[in-house]
Amino acid sequence: MDTPSTPADVPLSFEEALARLKQIVEHLEGDQLDLEASILAYEEGLKLARYCLEQLRTAELRIQQLSLNDDVNLENAE
Repeated sequence: MDTPSTPADVPLSFEEALARLKQIVEHLEGDQLDLEASILAYEEGLKLARYCLEQLRTAELRIQQLSLNDDVNLENAE
């Protein structure tokens, strides 16, 4: 059977990780993998999901920090 080819340990961009995660979900939903390959794909998917979630949290914190800095700068300008 076809097995996942991209290791989750390789740092990817958020977009690449999300695309790979979608690909894994399609494989798992499509009954294309045997049991062992399904478990490996699921494991990789979990790692990618955690990575994507961490990237989103980091982006959210950056946006909040930028917003706080803008609010302070605007208040000082008045």
